[in-house]
Amino acid sequence: MTPDIAICLTIVVVAVVLFAWDRIPSDIVALGVLLSIIATGLVSADKAFAGFGSGTVIMILGFLIMTAGLSHTGIVDVVGRAVLNRTGGSPNVLVAVIMVSVSVLSAFVSNTAATAFFIPVVLGFAAANKTSPSRYLLPLAFASILTSSVSLISTSTNIVISELLRQYKQPEMGMFELAPVGIPIAIAGLIYMWTIGIRLMPNRGTDGPVEDVGDRKYQADLVIPPDSPLIGRPIAESPVAGMSGFKLVKVLRQKKVFDFTADDIVLEEGDELVVEGRRRELLKIKDIKGIEIKADVHLANPDVPPEDIVVVEGVLMPGSPLIGLSLRKAEFHNRYNLQVLGINRAGYSIRQKASRVRMRLGDVLLLQGTTDNVKALERGNLFSIFGGVEPVRLKTSHGAAAVAIFAAAILAATFNLVALPVAAIGGAFLMMLSRCISPEEAYRRVEWKVLILIGSMLSLGAAMEATGTGKFLAMHLIALIGDQSPVLVLMCFFILTVALTQPMSNQAAAIVIMPIAFETAFQLGLNPRSFAMMIAVAASCSYLTPLEPSSLMVFGPGKYRFMDFVKVGAPLTLVIFAIAMVLVPWFWPLRLG
Repeated sequence: MTPDIAICLTIVVVAVVLFAWDRIPSDIVALGVLLSIIATGLVSADKAFAGFGSGTVIMILGFLIMTAGLSHTGIVDVVGRAVLNRTGGSPNVLVAVIMVSVSVLSAFVSNTAATAFFIPVVLGFAAANKTSPSRYLLPLAFASILTSSVSLISTSTNIVISELLRQYKQPEMGMFELAPVGIPIAIAGLIYMWTIGIRLMPNRGTDGPVEDVGDRKYQADLVIPPDSPLIGRPIAESPVAGMSGFKLVKVLRQKKVFDFTADDIVLEEGDELVVEGRRRELLKIKDIKGIEIKADVHLANPDVPPEDIVVVEGVLMPGSPLIGLSLRKAEFHNRYNLQVLGINRAGYSIRQKASRVRMRLGDVLLLQGTTDNVKALERGNLFSIFGGVEPVRLKTSHGAAAVAIFAAAILAATFNLVALPVAAIGGAFLMMLSRCISPEEAYRRVEWKVLILIGSMLSLGAAMEATGTGKFLAMHLIALIGDQSPVLVLMCFFILTVALTQPMSNQAAAIVIMPIAFETAFQLGLNPRSFAMMIAVAASCSYLTPLEPSSLMVFGPGKYRFMDFVKVGAPLTLVIFAIAMVLVPWFWPLRLG
């Protein structure tokens, strides 16, 4: 092992650990990888930065703008209404129609966007039919992921793999090259979810009225302000203690935990009450004189007219810089001009003050502020907002133009009239030129963190090739497995990719595995394209944990637990594994010639 290989492996291991730890945003980890590669001299700065100028990044940028244009012109809304009109009020029909619709839609647009649109549809249906949304939301999320291997643009991971193929002097991935494997996987996955997976769904929240997104329990901090009429009254007689649906967790007095169970203890100015309750009860406190909701140590702003204030719920998304920080440390109120009325962590009780709780992936915050500030928070990809905010006015008159531009870009790339990056950026240009979406709105909707992640991580692939790290690992893998069974080697790469894509992003996992797979194929005289296609399929098998953005969005509303994803996702992963092991070597033979 050379020093350069040792350094490169160290960077890979540290990156994997940090991706799995999830306290540092993935794009920051990727930038750290990029800078480490330059600082250690594994590759020159020019080669390290080349990823940002690659066709991959340009292609993803173009398609992000085009899909934003489709959403902004109301095309997604039209699809959603059509789906809802065909359910006929039957839960089984709803599951089937929703899964088919979201899977078809997510074959061409972001699966996160497709999931986000259909969540309110499912929640509304569940509330109207007094059934638990937990039976529908997980199939929705999984269906959005199932078509990741249908087209090149189904997921940015496929585009990254296409770029890596080009770097290794292989033909780039065709627009629908994966479809012969991806379509059978999608069909089998949908059948599994509709027949078996739905039977494995938890059925939570059916005792009594169904709880919607706004009915989850939040922990909140209350404070007794000066001149409160409650000062001097026993805690047991306070309005909070007497409110049904509320639980008094603890009382803080002068930063010390106070025994609130004693009968002779009375409230004093500055007392802080940590409570747990549902949103509707929590908001009633705003009407009680003498007690205030303490939001990140700031009380409500009296200068904002009440009619301009909205209350919404937001789920903390992957890559958010708020992960690992408390509200106080993040200076949430000062930075975003929003109040946090409460915090919910599905399946866990929080014993700390809300302002001191370190935020985790999937936490749901009850937010209060102006519509503009809430929208700005969502545009920053910090949260996915549920309910309460009026949507941006859609440019429905431009819907036909948006569909035509998107279709033209796909057809131009499919029939090789122009290169895919040119088709993508050309489509984005026409979307903005035709005013389907304004440049300002388009740039706001672009997931810049994804572009930074991919551009930075492509430098790791270049470093693994330049230092010979891929060859080194391939030699050891061959020595461990042997070279007599190419199918066994292919199987190992599927398993390894699935294992890495659970804690890491799909793109990062593919970038780490691809150089090793290529070198293994070259040393064994096998077809590297077989390995590339297998890795593309495996990198999208994010069914075992709720860390995939689509799964995370349904985690809270569905009241799911971690093991729910293992229980439903493990058999689905085995189904995909079986199909891929048969079809990938069939369409891309392992033996060259």
